[in-house]
Order: sequence, then structure tokens, then C-alpha cells
Amino acid sequence: MDASHRSGCPINLTLEMLGDRWSLIIIRDLMFGNRRHFRELLGHSEEGIASNILADRLKRLTESGLISRRDDPSHKQKGIYSLTEPAIQLVPLLAQMGAWGRRHAPASEELSIRAEILEEGGPALWEVFMEELRSLHLGAPAPERSVFSELQAAYLAVVVRKKGAVA
Repeated sequence: MDASHRSGCPINLTLEMLGDRWSLIIIRDLMFGNRRHFRELLGHSEEGIASNILADRLKRLTESGLISRRDDPSHKQKGIYSLTEPAIQLVPLLAQMGAWGRRHAPASEELSIRAEILEEGGPALWEVFMEELRSLHLGAPAPERSVFSELQAAYLAVVVRKKGAVA
């Protein structure tokens, strides 16, 4: 066992990489929000991550190989963050976490709709979504079906319906 890890238990090793709240939130925002720049991740986080924490977690996630960073050709000081294959393979885990949260926590309808669709679609849908993420983040060919667009459309439909109900 590597001395830098507390144990060789696979659950422990996963938690050492992903166990803090912000790391999974950043991966979620890259995955489901397609937020690829620091400012997008900072400004559009529902949870309100602080800039120093975001910078630290982006560095940590890059060092652990879960995300990559490349220079943005449109602006020398900006970077574009992408999911790596190990992070893309977290789709089933995040889908299960979303399903669990919908059942056991007071989740809002608009922020639950994507989890509901992923749960109902199961592994077949997760695989198509992972193919699409490989296209968006790794340059693989795009699949015919856009799960990302379906999830976004469902989210926006709930937001619009709820705004109409309030007005």
C-alpha cells in the first residue's frame, strides 16, 4: 500500500480523491452544466463556492487526473477545464447519488429533474451520456442522441413552469 493513503480500501481511496463537498460539486458543474471556465464555475454555482476554494479544488482535481486544463486560445490568462475519462466514469455514481438525494433529502424540483431522468434512464442512458461527455471533453465523435440537451431542456421546462405558477 502507498504510504500517502490511509488504506488500500477502494471506498477510502475514492473518498480521498472525491470526499470533500466541493470536488464533486465542481465535477457536477463540469458534467451537467458544461461550465468550463473558472468564472463560470465561480459565478454559476448554486452553492456559492469561494474563489480560493475553487482554485484549490481545480488544482487538486487536475493533479489527481480527474480534470484537465488547457489554455483558452481566445484569452491567454484563461483556462478551459475538461473532464478526463476517470471523471466521466463517475456518471453512474452521480446518478445514484442524485437518486438517493431525491428520496432522502428535501431536493428542489428544478434541481431534481436531471437526477430523475438519469435514474429512470438507468445504465443505458448513462452510457449514452458518457459517450456525449467524451465528445464534449475528450474530442471523441458525438453520439446521435444528446442526453445533455435533454437534461437541460427538462430543467428549463421546470423552471419556466414554476415561474408561470408564481406569476
